Amino acid sequence: MSAPFASVLVMANPAAGGYLPGTAETVRRRFADAGRAVTLVVTGHPGHARTAAAEATAPGGPDLVVALGGDGTAHEVAAGLSVDGDSAARSGIRPPALLVLPTGTGNSFYREIWADRPWQEALDCAATAPHVRTIDLARVAENGAPALLGASTGVVAQSLVTARDIADAGRERYEKAVAASLRTFTPYPGRVLVDGAVVQEGPTVFANVGGGRHRGGRFRLLPHSVMDDGLLDVCVVGAALPLRELPALARDGGHVGREGVVYARGRSIVVERTDGRPLVFEYDGDVLETPGDRFTLDVVPGALRVVAPPPGR
Repeated sequence: MSAPFASVLVMANPAAGGYLPGTAETVRRRFADAGRAVTLVVTGHPGHARTAAAEATAPGGPDLVVALGGDGTAHEVAAGLSVDGDSAARSGIRPPALLVLPTGTGNSFYREIWADRPWQEALDCAATAPHVRTIDLARVAENGAPALLGASTGVVAQSLVTARDIADAGRERYEKAVAASLRTFTPYPGRVLVDGAVVQEGPTVFANVGGGRHRGGRFRLLPHSVMDDGLLDVCVVGAALPLRELPALARDGGHVGREGVVYARGRSIVVERTDGRPLVFEYDGDVLETPGDRFTLDVVPGALRVVAPPPGR
């Protein structure tokens, strides 16, 4: 166990799909009742959470940042808090820890850390007897952006583009976008390199790099991924796996081991399209609008401190 946090910053995203104003007050009061100095900030625009998290890393900042929102909020706050683990250790920097509480749509990161535990249990742990785990992030080399859950190409990334034209909200919107993208998607000519070695080349349905095991709240795309092993996992699905079978298989990681699926891990992953056309690429749900046919993700070990269940629990 770590020592109890003396000061806490709670950041609530009112635009998150499952946010209720009373939840923010419940969280604030729980820390206050435990004798912690607590500040509540309600974000007002995209990027607000990242800026506030970065400001929290300054000397005299809080010991803990609590993010109330979904995976988008978790990404913003993690980007603001993240450091290069090796550099931080050498300089003695100790950024605030992060606790994500799920009030969003997918909530994949909360599930990654806390599995199916109710968020009240995670809150009680942070308020009374916190355990802090240091996890890795990925960094997109082309723009320097950190990725908390991971990045992808192909039909996974295309689904995020398709979702822009679907009126539904929440997980239903994303699942409809996946279904629509699968009906019209044509595998692209691709290649994936892990630490400089080619692990897959040919028609590609998607390549997913991470990071977290889960994406979109329901899909377990990287079932063997561990967030603090100093490595990135990559799963590449080729054209041999029938597209119609992919959603059901991906819910529990059943696509891994099937014909045409490659799974590997390393410190640096390159995904590219080999016909020179732009590659649809996303990280943490953000589609990169800058055209490119090749993207590199490098692991950043020990980049983020998170409140997590104690080992063995």
